[in-house]
Amino acid sequence: MTSYQTCVLRSVRGMSFLIIAVTAASCSGTKGGDTAAPRTVVLSAADVAAATTGTVESTVQVSGALDPADVVRVRAQVAGTIRDLRVDRGTKVSKGQEIARVEAQGVTSQAEGAKANVASAEAALAVARQRLDAGKKLFAAGATSQIDLKTAEAGHDAALAQLAAARAVNASASEAAGRTSIKSPIDGWVSDRNVESGESVKSDDAVVTVVDPRTLELKGQVGAVDAARVRTGQKVTFTLEAMPGQTFSGTVARVDPIASAATRQVGVFVQLPNALGKIVAGQFAHGRIHAGASAKTVVVPVNALRTGDKGAYVLVVDGSVVHRRLVVTGARDDETGVVAITSGLKDGERVVVTAGVEMADGTSVSTASTVPAAKEK
Repeated sequence: MTSYQTCVLRSVRGMSFLIIAVTAASCSGTKGGDTAAPRTVVLSAADVAAATTGTVESTVQVSGALDPADVVRVRAQVAGTIRDLRVDRGTKVSKGQEIARVEAQGVTSQAEGAKANVASAEAALAVARQRLDAGKKLFAAGATSQIDLKTAEAGHDAALAQLAAARAVNASASEAAGRTSIKSPIDGWVSDRNVESGESVKSDDAVVTVVDPRTLELKGQVGAVDAARVRTGQKVTFTLEAMPGQTFSGTVARVDPIASAATRQVGVFVQLPNALGKIVAGQFAHGRIHAGASAKTVVVPVNALRTGDKGAYVLVVDGSVVHRRLVVTGARDDETGVVAITSGLKDGERVVVTAGVEMADGTSVSTASTVPAAKEK
């Protein structure tokens, strides 16, 4: 047997090793009745890094599909038969352009009848006005009674009311008839068509979908802590899986005011200009929201940061002993893997950077080179 028994623990990322050396026959006990010596954690060079002074650009990562910012599903507003369908997938359309027409005889007939009723009411009002004018002249000349004059006035008022009612019905019928013409509400392209010419549709049936891909939008979610750093108008750098090696710039358009009750995540909407149509909508993209750079401060790798009941802390290697030390963090850049420490750590102090490894305050440590060599039997 050797005088030292070593136990090797792999870190979470598998990038380095921590070797726990104990003066015993096994990792958990002693041989015979000998008293166990304090355990010493052996750190490799990759397990420790020195804090440095620098600036950190605070970034927040988002990812998802880049969809057109404007997507409108155009629906039939009256029941009838589709006629004169003029577009298909990929057709460019303009705002107000007629896409199709719904043949609805009942709606059209009602509009025509309402229009005729307005004309009739206008004619009746003209006659009533003539009678009222004649009645006034006759009454002034003493040729008619006051009752006859009042009757003429009442007839005129009734004709006015009938015309107002006819015009109201005509406006409603004309509006319904106008809905038989299906028009594009935006400038864009048809991305989907749901009907064919000659098909019957009900009110609210989808006819086509029109999109405007000249501005693309990514709908992402971030944690509440990251959301506190995101503001409307901040720059976003995009990379696309389908276009490796290229980067594109956009901005934060909106941030949800509340977190999701189910996930506790906050919705972030970032937009990317695409005026030339170089990017095909629907692609998966990764975005980095640039939330600003910190002032010069102490910087450590993100893996050095740990979280406990009292808050964030790091494991500081002080000679041959490790100390847990609470710290205050600042900007964090997940892409470069660094975080700013605004309080609790000094430039040059060494910290444990192996993710997932915990050590109690006061744990003895040494470098791998100080581990005694194993003795042969």
